[in-house]
Amino acid sequence: MSARTRIKLCGLTRAEDVAAAVMLGADAIGLVFYPPSPRHVSPQQAAELLARLPALVSAVGLFVNPALSEVQACLQAAPISILQFHGDETPQQCAAIAEQVQRPFLRALRIRPTTTTSDLLEFDSAYR
Repeated sequence: MSARTRIKLCGLTRAEDVAAAVMLGADAIGLVFYPPSPRHVSPQQAAELLARLPALVSAVGLFVNPALSEVQACLQAAPISILQFHGDETPQQCAAIAEQVQRPFLRALRIRPTTTTSDLLEFDSAYR
């Protein structure tokens, strides 16, 4: 199997930034649906940003400890193809939401100075 690095540019909030990401060859763009973030976008803003996204560029929705209804509302408004969880969600919570909305998911790992190799392997095993 051949491994290929894919590039996702996240936290985009302006149409010109989405266009630039596409022009530069990004494989995916990420939109933040976490209200406290300065890069937060509403589902309606996301729909506008994604309206001209080419078919082969993935749209990733970043969520932090979301309720299923929050994810559903975003997906009803905007064509998000992949979920990214970035809070304290368990593997079971991520899988349950992803299954309910029929989307694949990614899980971000916060790397801290105290993170060990064992922590990385445990995380990989839990979310694989």
